[in-house]
Amino acid sequence: MDIDLIFRIAAVGILVSVVSQVLKHSGREELAFLTSLAGLVLVLFWVVPFISELFDAIKKMFSL
Repeated sequence: MDIDLIFRIAAVGILVSVVSQVLKHSGREELAFLTSLAGLVLVLFWVVPFISELFDAIKKMFSL
């Protein structure tokens, strides 16, 4: 895992939280929720290949 991925995830988290708070204070709770959901989906797209790679390594290790 590259340290760049961790920084990207942190940047998305900070950006999503700021945008979500601004939207909540302006009375747009639905858009705040959708922003949080979009941030989560984006990060999942980045992390899922690493999780798949981890499961493949575990399968190889235990020869399943």
